[in-house]
Amino acid sequence: MRRAALLLPLLLAACHQEPDFDDRYDKAAKEIEARAKAMDADIAETEKAAAVAQPKALPASAKPSNPPPSSGE
Repeated sequence: MRRAALLLPLLLAACHQEPDFDDRYDKAAKEIEARAKAMDADIAETEKAAAVAQPKALPASAKPSNPPPSSGE
């Protein structure tokens, strides 16, 4: 009788039902969505920091220091 009492929890644990496809799919979809939101937040933060670090206007381009090529005549 004691052996049966000791083996009963092992038998019940062995009969644990695996989650079905829909449950696994929903869990994976939630994890993917959370990762995507985190990536979007990181990208937005990086773009914001880049916009602050970038100068407002680029300087006007200077004239080239070399004359235009000649025709060879």
